[in-house]
Parts: sequence; structure tokens; C-alpha cells
Amino acid sequence: MATDTPDVPLRAREHLHALHTRLNDVQSAYEGDEERPLGGFLTLMGVFAGGVGGAALLARGLGREMPDRFSAQDLFLLTVATHKASRLISKDAVTAPFRAPFTRFVGPAGDGENMEEVRGSGLRHSVGELLTCPFCTSVWVATGLVAGGVLAPRLTRSVAAMLTAVFGSDLLHLAYDAAKHLPERAQPDEG
Repeated sequence: MATDTPDVPLRAREHLHALHTRLNDVQSAYEGDEERPLGGFLTLMGVFAGGVGGAALLARGLGREMPDRFSAQDLFLLTVATHKASRLISKDAVTAPFRAPFTRFVGPAGDGENMEEVRGSGLRHSVGELLTCPFCTSVWVATGLVAGGVLAPRLTRSVAAMLTAVFGSDLLHLAYDAAKHLPERAQPDEG
């Protein structure tokens, strides 16, 4: 026996159509000549907010509390670890397979980093922008490290310390490489 489902009342459909038209007008006015996937960005913001809310509920369920304040040492560790993790995620050549579904390789960007352009449209384009932008990625990384500090403090501190050590090592590699070329730079130009 088939049951009839009542149609959405005409007035509600008219309101939905008007809302849809208004949102399309907003997106068109915002985009100008370049496609900007606002719907994809809204989806990512929803995922981010859901993750933060889920972490907060998990922390509450486990009886964990956010710290009242962060020490200067903790902030330094979080800052450097966030920077390094963001660069690893968004630029490192070895992590390119994770970005590949959303990007296209353009060329090397120096010292083990890639230059990539975002491809696709809608949510795919939005994810590509997130994954290729270290400034954007850092918000997610920092939030994850802070949440990890509440939910699994020892593991998170160890990961942050490792990332900070890798960052320090990167600086030493760059300084060493620059120092190797100092004698060449000190030579007067003959010409």
C-alpha cells in the first residue's frame, strides 16, 4: 500500500527558491570573474566546527579541561610545531600524494617543497586551497595540537617536540648550505 507524502507547501517552496536565488546572487557578486567555491568553504568550516565540538565533547566526557593559560614554553613549542606541520602538509614534496587529488604539480619551490595549483571546482577546489595554503592549514594544525594537548598530552607534546626539532634541523641545513657557498660569494667578480 503506497502512502502519499504531503508536498512541501507552495509557500515554503517559494521561500526556498527565493533563498536559493539570493545565495546564488551573493556568490556571483562575490566571485566577480573568478570562481570562488563558497559552498565548499562553508562545508570545510562545518567540518572544522564539528571537529572542535567533537573534541570538546570527548574532553568533557573524559573529564579533561582546557588549561587556564599556556606557558611561554608551551606557546613556543605550539608555534614552531604548527609552522613545521603546516609546511609539511601544504608544501613538502613527500606529502604531495595527499594533495594530488586536489592539485596539479607546477614545479619545485626549493628545498624539498613543491609549487602546486589547485584544480577542480566546488568542494574539491576548496580542499585544494586548504591543503596548499600553509596559513590556512596552520589554523587546523594548531587547533589539533591544542585539542591533542587536552586529550593526549604526552603524545601531543612528543609530536610537537619532534616537529620543533625538525624545524631546527631545517634551519641548520639551510645555514650549512648557505655557509658552503660563502667562499664563492666572497670572490670578486672578474670582468
